[in-house]
Amino acid sequence: MKIAFVGKGGSGKTTLSSLFVRHLVAAGAPVVAIDADINQHLGPALGLEEAEAAALPAMGDRLTLIKDYLRGCNARIGSAATMIKTTPPGEGSRLVGVCEPNAIYDACARPVELDGGAARLMVTGPFTDADLGVACYHSKTGAVELYLNHLVDGPDEYVVVDMTAGSDSFASGLFTRFDMTFLVAEPTRKGVSVYRQYKEYARDFGVALKVVGNKVQAQDDVDFLRAEAGDDLLVTFGHSDWVRAMEKGRPPRFDLLEEANSRALQTLRAAADATYGLRDWERYTRQMVHFHLKNAEAWGNERTGADLAAQVDPGFVLSEGVATPA
Repeated sequence: MKIAFVGKGGSGKTTLSSLFVRHLVAAGAPVVAIDADINQHLGPALGLEEAEAAALPAMGDRLTLIKDYLRGCNARIGSAATMIKTTPPGEGSRLVGVCEPNAIYDACARPVELDGGAARLMVTGPFTDADLGVACYHSKTGAVELYLNHLVDGPDEYVVVDMTAGSDSFASGLFTRFDMTFLVAEPTRKGVSVYRQYKEYARDFGVALKVVGNKVQAQDDVDFLRAEAGDDLLVTFGHSDWVRAMEKGRPPRFDLLEEANSRALQTLRAAADATYGLRDWERYTRQMVHFHLKNAEAWGNERTGADLAAQVDPGFVLSEGVATPA
């Protein structure tokens, strides 16, 4: 299952995504966690020291390796230089799984030990002032999009992505790559503003979207979020002494998380798992192609000097049955 956590800056999406990763690992599920936020805080939220987190290999710095690996022997893709973030797989492409080893994990992923097991952690890499232009920024998140475009994941396997704040993922097709998107919202007008943006953009693409209320202190907060999000409001999180201790670098055992917050995490997993039976791989592939052609015409063809529409394999549909991940 591919799961995104989104929301405005300061909403607590990184904290909640890290709690969800811990919850999955404690239940014995295989997990790949990806930090795709401009502010790279997922590593420390999972217990890494700042120096350890800073030393993680950046996907954005290994984009050529990622492209070379994923294109495999796909005859429609002449070189890594002609691949862009939306390039879809086709016959001969290498696909990746959640559990199986591959060159991308070797280069970009590192195990993070958590209560009950470990998660693979990948990061886009820190963003400097020089990276904040649109082209540079999306070259980093583009590594995540390429990975997801070539990912064959099954039930009870999880890729959890801590997305950048706001609605930047709509600059490409990245927002359509997830089985479930959890939008973390505080009970304030600013807190729900990103929800309205996501709801509008996602409507035409069948994106499964649920609101997760955070920093909820009273029933009035729940009522406010319900009035704004309606049935999209899935669950809420309140104050957590466990999180406070974690933020100080001294997290207790995860099984000591407050019961109410633990139940909320179970609700998140149940909602994500329920989307598995609704998967439509043909639609997923069509959306991939749609955004690739859109980006090719807008800037990709000019930038690469190639006709990127020719990369589309019309007979290829990504699914769990097309190939064994290589």
